Amino acid sequence: MHALATRLRRLPASCGPVRLIGIDGHAGSGKTTFAGRLAAALDDAPVLHLDDIATHEELFDWTGRLLTQVIEPFGRGETARYLPYDWRARSFGAPRPLPPAPVVLVEGVGAGRRALRPYLARLLWLEVPNEEAWTRGRSRDGEEQREFWAGWVAAERRHFAEDPSRPYADLLVRQRPEGYEVLPGPAGTSGSTLFLTHGNGPSAVC
Repeated sequence: MHALATRLRRLPASCGPVRLIGIDGHAGSGKTTFAGRLAAALDDAPVLHLDDIATHEELFDWTGRLLTQVIEPFGRGETARYLPYDWRARSFGAPRPLPPAPVVLVEGVGAGRRALRPYLARLLWLEVPNEEAWTRGRSRDGEEQREFWAGWVAAERRHFAEDPSRPYADLLVRQRPEGYEVLPGPAGTSGSTLFLTHGNGPSAVC
């Protein structure tokens, strides 16, 4: 994981002083777990979860809120303050600060949408087929979320049909039993494949 972290730190800033890294993929593909491990390798880089930006009524129609609350402050070199959505209370919480760190991760379905790509230093895509990812997600969330998942799958299909992310990914991330494999994506230039371990040991680079 540290090999990827080093590669990302070397990128030029993309949003004010920030190297904004998008982590996209189908719901249930493992984006949150991967982002947490990558953030740790980046010395606890801030992570913005798009689940905190979306709402029940705006599963994907949240671009304006993200631009206003996060992207524009970062562009000025300021700390962003966004209102996290509480999915149980169905309301927004108190403002949460997000500092303009050297690297900030944005993870969630739609992180690579066209409105955000100009502000991203790199876009990573979790390479898991949609049906497999959705099965994982349903299993994770349990029976009580069955109705939500039915609506979500339809909404996600529409979103990616209208605004796909994968074709613009710089890197593809595949989970392996021992960690992750990171390959050049459809929009990336030719480069090395990284094999990243789950732990803090060295990664094999080929």
